[in-house]
Amino acid sequence: MGLFSSLKDAIFGSAEAKEVAVKKAPPPPPAAVAPPPPVLQPVDLDETLAYMAEKRGQPSNYKTSIVDLMKLVGMDSSLANRKEMAQELGYTGALDGSAEMNIWLHKAVMAKLGEAKA
Repeated sequence: MGLFSSLKDAIFGSAEAKEVAVKKAPPPPPAAVAPPPPVLQPVDLDETLAYMAEKRGQPSNYKTSIVDLMKLVGMDSSLANRKEMAQELGYTGALDGSAEMNIWLHKAVMAKLGEAKA
C-alpha cells in the first residue's frame, strides 16, 4: 500500500469522517417501531478535514500545505515520505522538497482525494 492510500484511509476511514457522516444523515422519520439505522452520507472531504483540525485544536494550514495535511492525519511528513508520495503520484520535477514540489504534491493529493470521495 502506498503513502497516498495511507493518507486517504486516514481521512476517509477516520472516526472524524464517520462523525461528520452521522451529523449529515437525515433524521429518521417518527415511528412507533424502532427506526432503521441511519443511512450514512458519503464522506465530505472538506468538512472532515475541518473537523479533524478543529478536534486537534492546533493551527493548521492543511488547505495549502502538504506538510500540514500529512501531520493533520497523523502521517510522517518528512521529505523522504513527501518524495515517495510525489513519485507515486507522477511528479517529474526535482525531488528536493522545494516549494514547487510541495505545492504540486498538495494539489495532486487534493485532486485524487476529490476523485476518491466521488
